[in-house]
Amino acid sequence: MTERKPPDVSFGTWVEQQIRDAGAREDFARLPGAGRPLPRDMEAPYDEMWWVKRKLAREGCSVLPPTLALRKEAEDALEAALAAPSERIVRRILTEINVKIRDMMFKPPPGPPLGKKPYDVEDVVRRWRERRAGADGPGPGDA
Repeated sequence: MTERKPPDVSFGTWVEQQIRDAGAREDFARLPGAGRPLPRDMEAPYDEMWWVKRKLAREGCSVLPPTLALRKEAEDALEAALAAPSERIVRRILTEINVKIRDMMFKPPPGPPLGKKPYDVEDVVRRWRERRAGADGPGPGDA
């Protein structure tokens, strides 16, 4: 850790001295990407927060409030359930997302409201069966 700034030295001068000392110790030579320009998408307009967004993505952080993230997850779960290969998987997907929705309904975090209620499993299973029946086409003897 660096020492405290002496009271008789300006902040700018003190910072510059810290940087010169670190350079003399070659602290900057071992950084990843040393000597190369920072990567930047030349097609997109400049975004001041590009490095924050990249760090969040690299660390797998969500930038959405928990309720909005769950709303998106619920929509994706419904699509996955309707495209599932078996009724058992449809029911499992819906049961798992319904548990998350109920948990958030009873312990809402700060932020926007969830605005979603648990899915009616039987209704979604009925829709799943209808899709399957429509995708299979008419059976033998239905002509």
